Amino acid sequence: MTSMSSSARPLLNRRLAEFGTTIFAEMSALAVRTGAINLGQGFPDTDGPEEIREAAVRALRDGRGNQYPPGPGVPELRAAVAEHQLRRYGLSYDPDTEVLVTAGATEAIAAALLALVEPGDEVVALEPYYDSYAACVAMAGGTRVPVTLRPHGEAGQRSFRLDLDELRDAVTDRTRLLLLNTPHNPTGTVLTRAELAAIAELVVERDLLVVTDEVYEHLVFDAAEHIPLASLPGMRERTVTIGSAGKTFSFTGWKVGWVTAAPALVTAVRSAKQYLTYVASGPFQYAVAEALALPESYFTAYREDMEAKRDLLAAGLAEAGFGVYRPAGTYFVTTDIRPLGERDGFAFCRTLPERCGVAAIPNAVFYDHREQGAPFVRFTFCKRADVLREATDRLLELRKD
Repeated sequence: MTSMSSSARPLLNRRLAEFGTTIFAEMSALAVRTGAINLGQGFPDTDGPEEIREAAVRALRDGRGNQYPPGPGVPELRAAVAEHQLRRYGLSYDPDTEVLVTAGATEAIAAALLALVEPGDEVVALEPYYDSYAACVAMAGGTRVPVTLRPHGEAGQRSFRLDLDELRDAVTDRTRLLLLNTPHNPTGTVLTRAELAAIAELVVERDLLVVTDEVYEHLVFDAAEHIPLASLPGMRERTVTIGSAGKTFSFTGWKVGWVTAAPALVTAVRSAKQYLTYVASGPFQYAVAEALALPESYFTAYREDMEAKRDLLAAGLAEAGFGVYRPAGTYFVTTDIRPLGERDGFAFCRTLPERCGVAAIPNAVFYDHREQGAPFVRFTFCKRADVLREATDRLLELRKD
């Protein structure tokens, strides 16, 4: 084999040079190596409803989806997604022209950005943001422009908030698209109707497109309410809404997501998506169609269970000495490590498994402005209650250090 010259161009595309192995892979591997409880990566430790798992088995045995499913997704799932949007939000979508099934929300985000963003376009996103956002903007050749959600409040009342003036100032003549996430990972912020109305007004005024990641739509707590941006005046024709079965039904390995949008937007996104996975998750699509038709009691029980787990973990983290930002949505809790005498979230998370047998994620990885996220660490509560209790008991060791 001929060796590469030291002057050879780097193998990795320069657009991806800043992105290495994801922090989720690193921390999950560290958890396995040390035997730590993994409260870092957001995957449940129990499967979703048994009848939905059996629906997937039935599809496999009946030969439904074992070969390539239709490019836009199986008709049953597209119809179920359209019915879900109409029933919950009063949003009417044509399942044939306005719904696209994807390989999870991650592919939906990638396909939307690759389709809608050209080199030189600016994409405004709320910071901290899920790490694939930055990578997908880079792959599309766009420039990401972060607008930082900033911490507010004292013990018991901590939250992260959007500065609407800062958002407005971030939009320039080069801005093509807003990339929003509500309920927001990792902060747990749920944008209010007033905030969304202000965003909609700005988007219409500046003639922008919007991609909204709403995968945690069924996990909103207390008095919070999930409001799809597409439901506001002037937004349906310029918004790509992304949903996912993984977060709602606890089958993250199935990788079934979807896009709902006006026909022209769906056509554009599909044009990119068909050259990514082409199609995926055939039998699981049929099962998710049945899941979306589950009675409201399922969604209520799921939310109440996660809310109880949120309270359990938040109380344990506070007892261990963290500053806790109580989330209004998602299944993550952001904490401040400064009350523990710590300041570097990366260093803290890399030593935490050895110190007390728990793995977490440093929020700084979700920031362009790393210093803004340095003292914050994210824990997930989508685990069994007994696992959360064991984890919080272990974290009490931090008070003895």
